[in-house]
Amino acid sequence: MKKKYYVNKNRQSNGDHEVHVEGCNYMPTAENRIYLGEFSACRDAVTEAKKHYTQVNGCYYCCNSCHTS
Repeated sequence: MKKKYYVNKNRQSNGDHEVHVEGCNYMPTAENRIYLGEFSACRDAVTEAKKHYTQVNGCYYCCNSCHTS
């Protein structure tokens, strides 16, 4: 099943722009996110987010399999 993914326009303290699934409790507000599209896996969403930002990471909570520490 495909899910809708977004990337945060604001960097985290370590410089990462986090990718989130729609509905995540930590998803940025509408004005602070870019819609990436619908994907079956977070890896595809992270790849898409890298077209916008060079330093990208999956959200620890909603994209944990794509999160790196």
